[in-house]
Amino acid sequence: MKKTPLLNTALSEAISRMGHGDMLVIGDAGLPIPQGVQRIDLALTQGVPGFLETLRVVLTELKVEHVIIAHETGQVSPHVLSAIQALLPEMQTDFVAHAEFKEITRKSFAMVRTGEFTPYANIILASGVVF
Repeated sequence: MKKTPLLNTALSEAISRMGHGDMLVIGDAGLPIPQGVQRIDLALTQGVPGFLETLRVVLTELKVEHVIIAHETGQVSPHVLSAIQALLPEMQTDFVAHAEFKEITRKSFAMVRTGEFTPYANIILASGVVF
């Protein structure tokens, strides 16, 4: 049995298949998922699972090189941005407009939909290497 906290098979498999620079998106319940991008739907109901708890668990398995966040996250949901920064201190972070964020998701390896209802609770995680 796995030793890490991540139990979701589809999410664990996606992370294990990612290479250097591949992008994993963790999004709120309303973030559109483009055609052709693997959808990992964790949403059960409003708030379950939450964005931050999903991010915490993903970070136990995924080596992250840099992140992309929409400018609007800090403007509309500053508590989400503060929590991200606490989980990923000193992480290289690119801030883009939300429209550009959604365009970038088209190139992602996979997208995780959570039950989060907080506006702009979204992040793109670019994978790094462990060596």
